[in-house]
Amino acid sequence: MTNPFRPEHFAREDDDDDARFYDFARLVTHIDDAAIAALTEHYRKTIPENADVLDLMSSWVSHLPNALPLGRVVGLGMNVEELEANPRLTERLVHDLNREPNLPFKDASFDAGLIAVSIQYLTQPIEVLAEIARVLRPDAPLIISFSNRCFPTKAVAVWRAYDDHRHVGLVALYLQTAGGFAQSEFVDLSSSPDSDPLYVVQARRTTLHSGRA
Repeated sequence: MTNPFRPEHFAREDDDDDARFYDFARLVTHIDDAAIAALTEHYRKTIPENADVLDLMSSWVSHLPNALPLGRVVGLGMNVEELEANPRLTERLVHDLNREPNLPFKDASFDAGLIAVSIQYLTQPIEVLAEIARVLRPDAPLIISFSNRCFPTKAVAVWRAYDDHRHVGLVALYLQTAGGFAQSEFVDLSSSPDSDPLYVVQARRTTLHSGRA
């Protein structure tokens, strides 16, 4: 698919080095307890037991079910203190996807990929998603969750311009443009009007990947 996006779609109000923004640890959650519980339950239903999991844009909590047995859980994030505080991770890597979208993993290394409430900060989402497709095994799910919260100065312009409904279509278009994924699926995990909304766009890695090898 032809890439419909232009550089101005990914402009940010604060285009300073992201390493400075994430220099200090934020040991807080960015969605409320009800939304966290809904995401954890969705992971339980979607991620197979003993899966090797890639948690991208990771922090001090991955929202994975404690009772779900897993293999490798690799957290890739921006702050070493946050990653070290995450007990679910078996491997930790500080990596700036906006500076370097290529992932330091072999092809077909993981059984599931996660991007939790962070997709709005990617300035090269197509390149990153193509790389995720490369490192996922056939039929592995990529689960992208988001709410209505963000650091607005770090969110890209196209995200700031859209509402929640159009965010769903935007993430689906990201996946379609990146290639390597089957038809995306939308899941509304919002639990009540009193809690944070939570949305998931997810897709499975196809058997044949047309992106980068």
